[in-house]
Amino acid sequence: MVTKGIENKNMKKIDDFINQWCGKKAMVPVAIDAITACEEKMKLSLPKSYQYLISTYGLLHTPNVMSKTCTIGSRIGQTQDFLSLEDMSALTELYQMSGMPKGHVLFASDCQGNMFCFKRSDCLVETRDCPVWLYDNNTREVTQVAESLSEWLNQLNAD
Repeated sequence: MVTKGIENKNMKKIDDFINQWCGKKAMVPVAIDAITACEEKMKLSLPKSYQYLISTYGLLHTPNVMSKTCTIGSRIGQTQDFLSLEDMSALTELYQMSGMPKGHVLFASDCQGNMFCFKRSDCLVETRDCPVWLYDNNTREVTQVAESLSEWLNQLNAD
């Protein structure tokens, strides 16, 4: 049952991130039906770690994270908002039309128009977690910033 242990470890990293950065702020979890509908519309399967995050805690707005990343210069970037499921689909299309390379699915933004995303090819099969990429709106380049969503969030917990 190594797989189950890894999955629990990844979910704990997400829980730790929420406890450290979001505290007791009221967040509204996203219904599993809404996640499923989004996946069907976009013809993909969102990583289980991301599904866990939004179905357990909701869409995050994390200005405290943005402040910390500005102060310490963290590689995670200035994460500010996690996109709604509707925005995920619409903004992915909009950013692709304005120059972002195709093949990515946006899920979070920073305060400068840069976006965090998953590779679409990683979302074509059901996965527990997958790498996180950053689309730089100025250079129009996409670079990997973490091996997984849980590791991406954990980067702030370690700082």
